[in-house]
Amino acid sequence: MEWGSESGAVRRYRIGGERRDGPAAAPQLEREALAQEPPADACGGGTRMRKRSGEGSGGASRGAGTGLSEARAALGLALYLLALRALVQLSLQQLVVRRAAVGHRGEFDARQARDYLEHITSIGPRTTGSPENEILTVRYLLEQIKLIEVQSNSLHRISVDVQRPTGSFSIDFLGGFTSYYDNITNVVVKLEPRDGAQHAVLANCHFDSVANSPGASDDAVSCSVMLEVLRVLSTSSEALHHAVIFLFNGAEENVLQASHGFITQHPWASLIRAFINLEAAGVGGKELVFQTGPENPWLVQAYVSAAKHPFASVVAQEVFQSGIIPSDTDFRIYRDFGNIPGIDLAFIENGYIYHTKYDTADRILTDSIQRAGDNILAVLKYLATSDMLASSSKYQHGNMVFFDVLGLFVIAYPSRVGLIINYMVVMAVALYLGKKLLQPQNKTATYTKDFFCGLGITLISWFTSLVTVLIIAVFISLIGQSLSWYNHFYVSVCLYGTAAVAKIIFIHTLAKRFHYVNASDQYLGEVFFDVSLFVHCGFLTALTYQGLCSAFISAVWVAFPLLTKLCVHKDFKRHGAGGKFIAFYLLGMFIPYLYALYLIWAVFEMFTPILGRSGSEIPPDVVLASILAGCTMILSSYFINFIYLAKSTKRTMLTLTLVCTIAFLLVCSGTFFPYSSNPASPKPKRVFLQHMTRTFHDLDGNVVKRDSGIWINGFDYTGMSHITPHIPEINDTIRAHCEENAPLCGFPWYLPVHFLIRKNWYLPAPEVSPKEPAHFRLVSKEQTPWDSVKLTFEATGPSHMSFYVRTHKGSTLSQWSLGNGTPVTSKGGDYFVFYSHGLQASTWQFWIEVQVLEEQPEGVVTVAIAAHYLSGEDKRSSQLDALKEKFPDWTFPSAWVCTYHLFVF
Repeated sequence: MEWGSESGAVRRYRIGGERRDGPAAAPQLEREALAQEPPADACGGGTRMRKRSGEGSGGASRGAGTGLSEARAALGLALYLLALRALVQLSLQQLVVRRAAVGHRGEFDARQARDYLEHITSIGPRTTGSPENEILTVRYLLEQIKLIEVQSNSLHRISVDVQRPTGSFSIDFLGGFTSYYDNITNVVVKLEPRDGAQHAVLANCHFDSVANSPGASDDAVSCSVMLEVLRVLSTSSEALHHAVIFLFNGAEENVLQASHGFITQHPWASLIRAFINLEAAGVGGKELVFQTGPENPWLVQAYVSAAKHPFASVVAQEVFQSGIIPSDTDFRIYRDFGNIPGIDLAFIENGYIYHTKYDTADRILTDSIQRAGDNILAVLKYLATSDMLASSSKYQHGNMVFFDVLGLFVIAYPSRVGLIINYMVVMAVALYLGKKLLQPQNKTATYTKDFFCGLGITLISWFTSLVTVLIIAVFISLIGQSLSWYNHFYVSVCLYGTAAVAKIIFIHTLAKRFHYVNASDQYLGEVFFDVSLFVHCGFLTALTYQGLCSAFISAVWVAFPLLTKLCVHKDFKRHGAGGKFIAFYLLGMFIPYLYALYLIWAVFEMFTPILGRSGSEIPPDVVLASILAGCTMILSSYFINFIYLAKSTKRTMLTLTLVCTIAFLLVCSGTFFPYSSNPASPKPKRVFLQHMTRTFHDLDGNVVKRDSGIWINGFDYTGMSHITPHIPEINDTIRAHCEENAPLCGFPWYLPVHFLIRKNWYLPAPEVSPKEPAHFRLVSKEQTPWDSVKLTFEATGPSHMSFYVRTHKGSTLSQWSLGNGTPVTSKGGDYFVFYSHGLQASTWQFWIEVQVLEEQPEGVVTVAIAAHYLSGEDKRSSQLDALKEKFPDWTFPSAWVCTYHLFVF
């Protein structure tokens, strides 16, 4: 018989009586209980007896031998979660599951790939337009490709092309802007059967890097892997059915320019039916498949079938495509501009040193290179011999649910199958709970009311838990101790995690003591298990309704607990929460909790480093506290019933409160420094320094303002608070003020991230005089027949420039010669154009058309151009070098020279 088919009083007396007098006494107690059962009262009251006749003999008193030992329960749960976490960690450290014979013909050799990697990174930072990128790296790649061509099997044919495209496009990344590129570099290799091929699969990496970083993981290691894959495939005696095109692109860090130039202009682009993009958001570890498609499930199946060391998740795909992570890859270009499906992979571990000087070859494990190479080689070979590649458009039918199991294998199925599975699980829960909730009223009044009151108590405990950690996080931020956990992640767990757990336990302890006064422990354990099941079922229904493939997680968190409940129900009913029940209960929860911890690791591996470079407007402690509170709610959900099964929670509450208090006091006292200069595990603070000279012109072309200084941006929430003690001149007295009439506040933003970083510092310094100054001039100003003004400009300058536009009142920017012809505004309403060129470039000439609705005496539009010197001698100044030397070793100051000119027309 189910719990829901008995009245509340019958249950309470049965539990107490059976333990006192044995099973034979139960019928008599049932009759006594039914005779004494009062009418239902308000929420939680039901048929509960506040004073029962059997209470004096101790038979009905709470916990008459039924309660769990608090110490054993708390220790057991803690050890259980730690064991699961250790299992997750073990799976993550096992990079290569099945190691191939080293040097075996036809197998990927990580030693050779590492040799490529070390040669590329030894060139140094490789910014687009620099000799290091355009000459030295290109020369090295061509030399290695030539050697590979000499060794290739006669079954194959290798063609090489160096492309130098020019073009422009608009993108909604970072609030929206337009990109223009001229004479940038792509090295393209086509490996095909001797008789040629009509279809191809593309492998893409980029060999350029951000300024001041050797770019080992982002993305030299990927190019090294591709070189080795090219060598292995070209020497193979196995014939390919289709071509494999290897694109080594030289301008990805310029916001995806080189991939756009290839897919929109290269003649081989028309052959491509699918692609694999190799990227990085961290340094080493496992490469994660975090995007696929769109809507090409056969590609996921190809990865599942071929990859030797799978690591993939549709959760990562949906999180990344939601825009939460401020990043993008060439995947977007091939998808949006080439209409080609693909697979996006990236290293995600140790994102603390991503895009810094610490991103060196020695930090990437050989096993990481081996597993990436094994996977890429296997998937490319699979696709290049697949019959589906030639007619890939026929297989475009919906999305796929896919996820790996501890890196051992991947489970994948169509989203429509997932939809059926999810609703079947929902129906099972509906039947299970419906049997209890929809019984005749006189039998289930207490259960129904207790269930909904339990639901309310659970939601209140979660809400107050979230509010509590947010209050702590806001306080920590206000006192200037934000990011104290950045170098000591356990501090955030001790502070926010324990506070969240303690608040949840506290609310339920109050409910147990003052609300559910006379209800049996077993009964309450049953109710709160059902409440957790109902909540997860609600999430499953909502996620499935939204069409999210990630709903499979909720399905796991509903199906396995429900099966566990049905399996242990009889034992729990007869013997209570004994050792056998606990063992089977935890065993049944093994899969959902293990996978939850697996995902939680990925979340923190990705988001913790990002919070250290997310700008000055997003309080990282608030974000991290919210994530930890959410994780606590999920992990505690099916353990809430243990609070009601346990005899007491006083010691657990005291321990958690003590840990949280100690962590709070240590954080407030400034004990934990957020950054690390440890060479083995650096976690640096990122600072951007631009030594600039600004010149402002009026409508007549006269200079109305000219100044010069070092513009300082800290890329995290702490601003310069940790820097000021080391460099006293950088303090709030030199905070930069916004030029209200100038686009983007009159500062030379390299990318339109002004809405993320509003705290700047401007330290006066002498003027800069680059040897190759930028030139900008108005070529013509024409009045069009449709009451607009067409302004044509031309500009020359360094490899990177930014162009800004702000229209005046009564004017609108109607069209221009950039992108697709339709101007795209950035956040805030101004227009931003990112420009770059290769080693040589012609004069950049373009026009804008301003629709004038109302003539203004101060002109119709304000434009500005900033020239960024990211390489060569012009990149440095003596003042900039002197200031950089003052920065402590736990910082990563990235510095360059720039000039800024503003005009009104």
